[in-house]
Amino acid sequence: MLLISCPFCGPRSEDEFAFGGDATLDTQKEDSSTELFADKLFLRANPKGWHKELWTHRYGCRRWLIIERHTVTHQIRSVSLATAISH
Repeated sequence: MLLISCPFCGPRSEDEFAFGGDATLDTQKEDSSTELFADKLFLRANPKGWHKELWTHRYGCRRWLIIERHTVTHQIRSVSLATAISH
């Protein structure tokens, strides 16, 4: 089980959080076709290593967070408020 350090509520069990997806996925561009958008959304690489993810603290402060987690060890390197996602 993961222990996630919420910047507002302190360390909490992962049971209080809900996974929200890839924090590095850029879905803002409207100039691509439906097929290109679907490929970008569903046909992505799944590399091992550090990855930024969106999580919401659903049973706490209810804020959206960006959690940088290692996909193999599940070690958490950073947790920050998801105000503006930078790539």
